[in-house]
Amino acid sequence: MKGGQTKSDSMQAGNKLKGNGAGAGKRAKKAAKDPNKPKRPASAFFVFMEEFRKQYKEANPDNRSVSAVGKAGGEKWKSMTDAEKAPFVQKAEKRKSEYNKKMQAYNLKLAGGGNDDESDKSKSEVNDEDEEDEDEDED
Repeated sequence: MKGGQTKSDSMQAGNKLKGNGAGAGKRAKKAAKDPNKPKRPASAFFVFMEEFRKQYKEANPDNRSVSAVGKAGGEKWKSMTDAEKAPFVQKAEKRKSEYNKKMQAYNLKLAGGGNDDESDKSKSEVNDEDEEDEDEDED
């Protein structure tokens, strides 16, 4: 086999090709999700869908298609006026305010000892500045 590639030569060439490209072989690792973190609240549409699913199942007990329920719900939501959507919007806003309170508590819990370190740092910076002022006064 003059000038031909052997099996090992072709495998090496294949491995070289696989490694080309930006970031080849390197995967960005996602930060681990905290199971204690509060979940985001449902939007007004999803609050509406909670009730709509129940109504739809009662009206159509034989339907097993999830997509059919979603399509019917979406069409009904689009046809509703703002006045008809208002109760769902209010429920969603209430859930969002509760979520914001939970997130503030969660963030405070995470920060926990972080505030003490910052306050000590700021105190030391203030003390350093006072010492510099005293040094200048002595000159």
